[in-house]
Amino acid sequence: MKFPAPVSVSWIASLIHADIKGNPDALITGINEIHKVEKGDLVFVDHPKYYDKSLNSAADFIIINTADVSIPSGKTILVTDEPFEAYLKIVRHFRPFTPAQSSISSTAVIGENTVIMPNCFIGENVEIGKHCIIHPNVTILDHTIIGDYVVIQSGTVIGSDAFYYNTKKNRSVWYKKMLSCGNVVIENHVEIGAGCTIDRGVTAETRIGQGTCMDNMVHIGHDTTVGKNCLFAAQVGIAGGTIIEDGVTLWGQVGVSKTLTIGANAVVLAQSGVPSSLEGGKTYFGYPAEDASLKRRELVWIKRIPELWKKVMEGE
Repeated sequence: MKFPAPVSVSWIASLIHADIKGNPDALITGINEIHKVEKGDLVFVDHPKYYDKSLNSAADFIIINTADVSIPSGKTILVTDEPFEAYLKIVRHFRPFTPAQSSISSTAVIGENTVIMPNCFIGENVEIGKHCIIHPNVTILDHTIIGDYVVIQSGTVIGSDAFYYNTKKNRSVWYKKMLSCGNVVIENHVEIGAGCTIDRGVTAETRIGQGTCMDNMVHIGHDTTVGKNCLFAAQVGIAGGTIIEDGVTLWGQVGVSKTLTIGANAVVLAQSGVPSSLEGGKTYFGYPAEDASLKRRELVWIKRIPELWKKVMEGE
C-alpha cells in the first residue's frame, strides 16, 4: 500500500511508539509485506528467522523487535516490542474500516454503458470501466479497479480479504489476521464466472490480465498475478503470491500452491496438483503435476504391476 503522501520516519515512530536507528527525517512511501516490498517501503519482521531477509530486502525501512542486528547501509530500523501490532496500527490509520452506507458507494466511479444489475454491492473508491456487465449479487469491495468490457457473473466476490495470518503458538489465539490493505486490478475484456472469489493483495495488488476467462467457482488467492488470455475451468484454486503467465490453461479442479510460477502457454489437466513451478509450453497432469505424456506412461505401468508380479511369482 502506498501512502497518500510520503511520511517521515519520526512520524511513523511516534504513531507506533518505536525507537529509531537511522535517519529520522527519511521519507517512507508505503508499507508492504516481505514478498512485495519496493524501494521506499516499510516492512515489519518479528521472528529471527526472517531478520536477514527483511534487512536485506528492497525495503528501506524495517519495523523490528530487536536493536541487536547489523543494519545495512542506507536502511533505517524502527524498534518496537510488537512489530505485527505496529503494522496493524499503520494499516488502520491509513485504511480504516468504514461501514457501508449504501449498496453502491458515492465514491465509486462507473464508466459509460456499464450495467450494474440488482443486489450488487460496490465499495469505496472502486473504479469500473466502460461497457461492463455486473450481474446480480456481485460484491466488489473497496479500492478494486476494473477495466473495460468486463463481465462478472452472479455471486462473485472481488476484493475479499487475504487468507494471511501472523502465527504464534505461544499465545491463546495462534492465528492473528494480517489486515489487508491491497486491492484487485482486473484488466480489459476479462470474464469471470458465477460464485468466484478473488482476494485482494495483503499490501499490494492481485491482478487479472486482459482477456482472461474464468469458469464458475474459481478462487484466486491474494497477491496472485494472472497473465493475459488465460483460461481457468470450474473449481480451480490458486494460492497466494503465485504468478500465472500469459496463455495458461488450468482445467477443472486444478490446485496451485503458493508463491510459484506457471510458465506461459502451459496446460494443466483436470484434477492435477501443482506444488512447484512449471515450465511454459508444456502439458501437465497428476500430483505432483508432471509432463502429461510421462505421467500417462507411468499410469500404464502401474496398471501392469499385478500382471508383472504374477509372472515373477510363477517364475519362482
